[in-house]
Amino acid sequence: MTLKWTDTLDIAIELDEAHPDADPLHVNFVDLRNWIMALAGFDDDPEHCGERILEAVQMAWIEEREG
Repeated sequence: MTLKWTDTLDIAIELDEAHPDADPLHVNFVDLRNWIMALAGFDDDPEHCGERILEAVQMAWIEEREG
């Protein structure tokens, strides 16, 4: 599966599996961006990422963790 910046829920699921000990509430956006780009299957232009996308991923990750 190829992940793009807009695949916020799929990215959140992958992050939760890759970083089970991380607290999504306390991950800074620089680390979050790097972690996303390091995911297997992630293939999108780093320049297409902005704060709104990172916030959406963070919120989806929090919801995934709570769900």
